[in-house]
Amino acid sequence: MAQDYYALLGVAKDADAVVIKSAYRKLAMKFHPDRNPGNAEAEKKFKEIGEAYEVLSDEQKRAAYDRYGHAAFQNGGAGGFNGRPGFSGSAFSDIFDDIFGEFMGAQRGGARRNPGGGADLKHEISISLEQAFRGEKVSFTLNSSEACDKCEGSGAEPGSKPTTCPTCRGAGRVRAPQGFFTVERTCPTCQGHGQTIANPCRVCQGQGRLRKQRTLAVDIPAGVESGTRIRLAGEGEAGLRGGPFGDLYLFVHVQDHALFERDGPDLYCSVPVPMVTAALGGELETPVIDGGRVKIKIPPGAQTGRKFRLRGKGMSMLQRKERGDLIVELHVETPSKLSPEQKSLLQQFAELSGEETNSHSTNFFQRAKSFWDNMTEGK
Repeated sequence: MAQDYYALLGVAKDADAVVIKSAYRKLAMKFHPDRNPGNAEAEKKFKEIGEAYEVLSDEQKRAAYDRYGHAAFQNGGAGGFNGRPGFSGSAFSDIFDDIFGEFMGAQRGGARRNPGGGADLKHEISISLEQAFRGEKVSFTLNSSEACDKCEGSGAEPGSKPTTCPTCRGAGRVRAPQGFFTVERTCPTCQGHGQTIANPCRVCQGQGRLRKQRTLAVDIPAGVESGTRIRLAGEGEAGLRGGPFGDLYLFVHVQDHALFERDGPDLYCSVPVPMVTAALGGELETPVIDGGRVKIKIPPGAQTGRKFRLRGKGMSMLQRKERGDLIVELHVETPSKLSPEQKSLLQQFAELSGEETNSHSTNFFQRAKSFWDNMTEGK
């Protein structure tokens, strides 16, 4: 024997549309297949409550069910409906928006179907490279709509409360026959909210929300990169008259660094090297993003552009223990502001230098001479 639809949803037979919809949503969230993978009993229950909601949320079907029971939907029964009710029409739309829209976070075109739902917000937060390396809690301020304190978001003056809309019986939508079809549209009395307010709150003018500045904090994961999006559910705009809050989407921007350039998990650092150290060899100290320092051995005759890869000294990686590498590139510094004695010593050095001392220069100018000779012969 088919179970009573009112009993399935756990509501009284005189329950209005708001109560029925609320009961259905709670049960649908509880028995949704995505929350109960592989549970055949939950899947069966989900279908049963969906069937019950389709009938009880439709004024014509509910009236037929109240009069004829389940017989109204069997074999073109007295209620005039052909076949068992299923997920179609407005009921499917409700299921998609109420279950998938909230449980899965899905939206169509970025807007909520629920007219009272708050809008989603976007906000950019800027952090340093060190913060991106460590990962830490970051605070920021945001201007958005918050629930009105005086009416607690209801939109009604304290001492009064919203009442179920007499036109749509709390459904937020009304239907009217048009030829062979039935047209559904937003209720003109309550504008789709399902409730009316006779005595609106004087602070928020019946909106149930006010514009305020608030401070929030978010945990930034170690290894985050510029452009990363973080979703904070329920931290967007407040809904109208107690409607659900929207979501807040944070976009992370990692600032440029004075010493390091980032390429994914790897860091690059250009380090100046005194000419004498580059020529004779020696040791060089370079900074590391974690605040430490590492010594590098410079071989004699090192040139500008020479690179050293320091394994595991780069950036943190998201949800991994490994770190990227630090690539140190040498930049040989030519001395400037020389004293007369220094100039004299360098001049003596130049006079003692030969092709072997400046092999790169010798090789370059030999190739240049060959180029010029070939150009002259071709004329």
